Amino acid sequence: MYSVRQRLVAIFLFIPCACTLSSAHGSDNPRVTPLVRAVRHCMESVVNIHTEKTATEDKESRFFTPKSRRVSGMGTGIVVDERGYIVTNYHVIHDVDQITVTLKNGETLAARKVSFDHKHDMAIIRVEASENLTVMPLGTSSDVMLAEQVFAVGNAFGYEHTVTSGIVSAIGRDVEVDETQSYENLIQTDASINPGNSGGPLLNVNGQVIGINVAIRAGAQRIGFALPIDDARLTIARLLSTERLRGVSHGVFATDVKTPKEQKLIIDEVLEGSAAAICGLQDGDVLTNVHGIKIHDTADWERGLLDVPVGTVLDVSILRNGQKQTLPFTVGVGANIPNAVADAESARVPVKTVARSNSPEPTPQEPEIRNRVAAILGLRLASLRPQDRSIIGRRYKGGMRVTAADSGGLAARHGIRRGDILLGLDGYETLDDRNLQFILLDSRVKNLKTLSFQIFRQHHGALVGSIDLPGTRQ
Repeated sequence: MYSVRQRLVAIFLFIPCACTLSSAHGSDNPRVTPLVRAVRHCMESVVNIHTEKTATEDKESRFFTPKSRRVSGMGTGIVVDERGYIVTNYHVIHDVDQITVTLKNGETLAARKVSFDHKHDMAIIRVEASENLTVMPLGTSSDVMLAEQVFAVGNAFGYEHTVTSGIVSAIGRDVEVDETQSYENLIQTDASINPGNSGGPLLNVNGQVIGINVAIRAGAQRIGFALPIDDARLTIARLLSTERLRGVSHGVFATDVKTPKEQKLIIDEVLEGSAAAICGLQDGDVLTNVHGIKIHDTADWERGLLDVPVGTVLDVSILRNGQKQTLPFTVGVGANIPNAVADAESARVPVKTVARSNSPEPTPQEPEIRNRVAAILGLRLASLRPQDRSIIGRRYKGGMRVTAADSGGLAARHGIRRGDILLGLDGYETLDDRNLQFILLDSRVKNLKTLSFQIFRQHHGALVGSIDLPGTRQ
């Protein structure tokens, strides 16, 4: 039996605790900081990745049969589409046999590889979840500020959904990891990033992803790096491309516009005869919605068309001259124009320079060689302007400006378009008409089945591809 005094003490001790518990989640609780709200906002979109692969121990293999052993790995991923598409780093899933994803609710799912980009160290994997996943709130890296508060979420050393905080230590870092992997334009942060954080988000205090954690400085403390999300989204768009994954093209070439005030996708060009042209899309249109997905950039446009059967009619919403319109887009109709442009494994190719002769051989007449380029490739070229040189930067010696890519021509069918800068053909620089004359000599091209090319595209960087030539030339 409690005495009256004991009961009163118990009651009074209990009441403050009850009040504390009831106010812990209140909106006016000073403990619920912007950082706490941001973590709650984004946590459902972060997944933990566990991998396994078979490694062979070849010690003393001259005398014994090599033994195999299972090696485990870990990483983090970000949900980019509610149907189970997840982005992570390529090095997280490279050369592994098994990928397992753990969601915030504890559900564990098998994952499969979808596509990857070694150069930019990014990959897409997919899980088949019982219900739609929560897509990570998208931010922009265009307004990242030095010393602003950020936090990282990831599978640090296997401790799932670990949250660390810090500030932006530097912007625009170039980091070389080894002979085969380097990164450009990274965000440096002192938020603790550990093995297992790779592929996870770097977020601002609004809970928006502004970067993808990718690397740490070995031997250093609190020096980590993240890919800016605006750069990463361009790669994600290519990895989710319906043409890349299914061979179905849409005919839209567009530019992501990312500013602190707006994120939008503006059409640069619509290929004649494509599904986009049949739909009625035009240059200058702002794509705003497709298949119920709000469009912020090219990645949203591509995922809106992903997995949609050929022949399906979708509503595409646009802004044209400030006016809202909705057009019917039929997936897979029209000319299936392949875009063979892919990321260059090295932005430093081509490396061959056309030899310069000391003989007084005259420079070919400009119309003659450029007409030949137009006849063979359907490509109209012009010399670079000062503003073009500022776009490509000092890494490249120069190139030639693409003023038009003829509809149905070889160049257009393989992804080259107006506004690109042609850096090289067949592994040779294309700095001027003399280069073109040498590269397209009959004796050189008559037996070629393909002609490799490298271009520079604003907002995308260096891209490479190859053009299938129509048989032997006479």
